[in-house]
Amino acid sequence: MTYISDVLFWISTGLLVPVVVLLLVLFGRSLLLIGTFFGQYMNMRRVQTAATAELEGLTMANVDTLADRLPHRASSLLLTFVHRMLANAGSSAHISRLLSQYEIAADRDMGISKTLVKLGPVLGLMGTLIPMGPALVGLSTGDIATMAYNMQVAFATTVVGLFSGAVGMITLQVKKRWYMQDITQLEFLAELLNRKNTSA
Repeated sequence: MTYISDVLFWISTGLLVPVVVLLLVLFGRSLLLIGTFFGQYMNMRRVQTAATAELEGLTMANVDTLADRLPHRASSLLLTFVHRMLANAGSSAHISRLLSQYEIAADRDMGISKTLVKLGPVLGLMGTLIPMGPALVGLSTGDIATMAYNMQVAFATTVVGLFSGAVGMITLQVKKRWYMQDITQLEFLAELLNRKNTSA
């Protein structure tokens, strides 16, 4: 039994370095996500607000001129798919496929946030528990310096893991709301185009 416990202790101790490295990677990725998220937010305010206003006032009578009223070179996922749907306005099958492709693209954009939400707290917890073993050993032998070092590592990994998870959670919630609004606009446009094709 002692041998099995020693093996488990060696395995858990050996996992500390990979866990810390992964936490550092997630921390760096969360900082990049904050920057890209801010860029997306500014783009939403500048471009998609005007696009949403055009889509809100859309009717079967003016849907044909929608492409002329929207920006053509905007880095917006919504505008990209609006132009694709208008280019394939005569095919209901293509429109349905574009709606599905938009959902896939939106889910791909939220992938990093989902990863941070799931892995950040898990790795933070692992980084907390792994150094506790050596810290308890140091406490039992009177090695206060070793115990203090391992406790420092445990608390630091917890903070980094929770920070990464918090960034992922906040960006995920906001992006979900954005994409739900966009898919509502695209479904409305698809319904208008399909009705126009039916009545033609």
